[in-house]
Amino acid sequence: MGRGRKRGGRGGGRGKQPKSDEYRTDLIEKADMKNERFFAYYKAQKIVPDDEWMDFLEALRSPLPTTFRVAGSRQIAKSLNETIKDVHVPSLSNVTFEDQTLPPPVQLPWYPDGLAWQFNVPKKVLRKSPEFKKFHSFLVFETEVGNISRQEAVSMLPPLFLDVEPHHIVMDMCAAPGSKTAQLLEALHAQDTLTSSSIPSGLLVANDSDYKRTHLLIHQSARLPSPAFMVTNLDASNYPSIRLPASNGASKKEQLLFDRILCDVPCSGDGTLRKNIGIWKHWSPNDGNGLHGLQLRILQRAMKMLKADGRIVYSTCSINPVENEAVIAAALQSNPEFCLVDVSSNLPELQRRPGMSSWRPTADKSVSSTYETYEAFLAADPQGAASTKLTPGHWPPSNVDELNLERCMRIYPHLQDSGGFFVGVLERKPSVGKASAQVREKKRTADNEAPSETETKKPRLEDSSTPVHVEPTSGVKESSVSGEGGGGGTTGTGNGSFKEMPYTFLSPRDPTLLSCISRLRLTDEFPSTNVLVRNPEGDVVRSMYLTNDLIKDIILANDFTKIRLTAAGTKVFTKQEGGKAIEAQYRILGEGLPVVLPYLDPSSIVTGNMSVLKHLVMSHYPLCTSFEESFQPLLDSLELGCHVFRFPPGELDGASLTHDLLVPIWKSGVSVALMVDKKAKNALSLRVFGKEVPPSVRDKKAEQDGSEVVIVEEPTESVIGNAETEAEVEGEGEEMALDETIGDTEIERVVVQAL
Repeated sequence: MGRGRKRGGRGGGRGKQPKSDEYRTDLIEKADMKNERFFAYYKAQKIVPDDEWMDFLEALRSPLPTTFRVAGSRQIAKSLNETIKDVHVPSLSNVTFEDQTLPPPVQLPWYPDGLAWQFNVPKKVLRKSPEFKKFHSFLVFETEVGNISRQEAVSMLPPLFLDVEPHHIVMDMCAAPGSKTAQLLEALHAQDTLTSSSIPSGLLVANDSDYKRTHLLIHQSARLPSPAFMVTNLDASNYPSIRLPASNGASKKEQLLFDRILCDVPCSGDGTLRKNIGIWKHWSPNDGNGLHGLQLRILQRAMKMLKADGRIVYSTCSINPVENEAVIAAALQSNPEFCLVDVSSNLPELQRRPGMSSWRPTADKSVSSTYETYEAFLAADPQGAASTKLTPGHWPPSNVDELNLERCMRIYPHLQDSGGFFVGVLERKPSVGKASAQVREKKRTADNEAPSETETKKPRLEDSSTPVHVEPTSGVKESSVSGEGGGGGTTGTGNGSFKEMPYTFLSPRDPTLLSCISRLRLTDEFPSTNVLVRNPEGDVVRSMYLTNDLIKDIILANDFTKIRLTAAGTKVFTKQEGGKAIEAQYRILGEGLPVVLPYLDPSSIVTGNMSVLKHLVMSHYPLCTSFEESFQPLLDSLELGCHVFRFPPGELDGASLTHDLLVPIWKSGVSVALMVDKKAKNALSLRVFGKEVPPSVRDKKAEQDGSEVVIVEEPTESVIGNAETEAEVEGEGEEMALDETIGDTEIERVVVQAL
């Protein structure tokens, strides 16, 4: 779904700021949902038959149903999906509220494996009905930890048509805030198990032109740990070439081309009227006219970066043909090697309409007239070419019938109770060889071309962070290149390049890395040659990241003075300061455990039972002596530091754990701590034990004082040995605000692990 740069789409802000009242459907009457320009323009386009026009408008004026997707790898998602189907849906069947029977959640019939759901009940039901209030709490907590993605139904479509496999090299050109990126990551990790993440041979590059929004992508990606993930902050319409070492061993580097590219471009967003109803007040055809050029440049750039047998999915959350079919047609005209793919047989239960081959643009704000051709427009307004942004490409080309635009898909709100959306799937024609794609890219290299600022309706936000200072230490480094990212502040060099914290791969002989591997009891199969740090050479190693071979090759082959690389790989280890007389050591992050798990010595994993799990979840830093007597000797035998506990399926007082659960634990002198944040603990507690974690002492004190409830608890030194707070334990100090009802905002999450 494209992001409208001024309004509509997904251009709304994120974080903790409340939504403007103009976007609340319960404050605007249906009679006020009108715009004569909108009516005149779309009637002229004949986007729906006359006998469907009123149904189309009625759907646009109705609140959008709440939809969500069960996230994570297939095995994890199926397990949670069974819980929804077998536990929650039966409890919500035949529920009445104010003498009205309420429908339970239903699965979207077209989404694979039934992993997407929809329900449509008023907000007051979620607040007052005990049954729906409980289900709402379940959704809130599972969304917060990444097991559920609150995502509009039509937004789920583009990744499905991209057909990503674990070996594919994939680009998401306009990725933030990341719901579709999460779907692409899940496809890349199709071989994951319930407890372990695979290391795909492929790659996903998520890009966004807004620097601050790229950090939302990083935050999201940490919830589905992937060594095959990179984030860049570049202008998608002029994306620079990425180089790779030559496959034949020659010194000359070759161009990285992609198997799959998603162009979910910025758009006017009028397909989101059901949730962004402020668009009714100010919609104008010029919204789409002004974005057409940017949309076309992004798609054309994608065409130049695609492999010979690759696929592009172009999508918007607009219903305006100027932003949809006109862009596709102009791109096909400029690059006849491509064609539209007929995907009408894919997702057969999805109700859709074919793309249009005729439309009538206008620059008249009142839409008193539209024009069949560009020449007719110039005849009526000779100064139109100079005073407007309209070009011949805004109109259907003369050979429009040869382009098969009917193979595009239009999704209308009244067809399947959804938002409005557009999707086009393009591939290079089979006769075109790989060599021609490489020739086109021959002159685009990362070190001779800087990204340029293009005309957008939302300027790139500059980073205001400051460099991180760390104390120096000794260490052996394999390589170091200048990069850009979350580890430090952004610095402009004045010549269009970027300079920031480097991307450095540790040598497998680095003493810090060897000590970490030994203490954490990792096997020889651990890919120690692919451990990345974000430190200037000689500085203290605070955190370690793991990448796959492809990302390592990319980082070593590019200098990143022109490519703004924000993140690479996934964080797996972080430094944990010890208490008094305790040496600092590294621990496994909760987000990194699924990646590290296949390399842990099985004999080092501690097995607990349901009673132990309940005590760890319900207590805050429990003392070793507070556990059942049979388990205390095992705790006493553990060394101080990080350990992994395994809890097999079991039952306890009506509570049930259906599959293996593995979590990181920190053992101090007298206590142990579950190394997951408070939200993850709450979600786990609700899912397994049916209730939330009791508030900590600090939570209670904050409530009594009338101050804001503290999200984390600072452990006392005597109990946990000067350990970090719960938020720091998880490696994330940030919180993402969740809308009060989960029904009005698109908060995209990806799964942390099988919690």
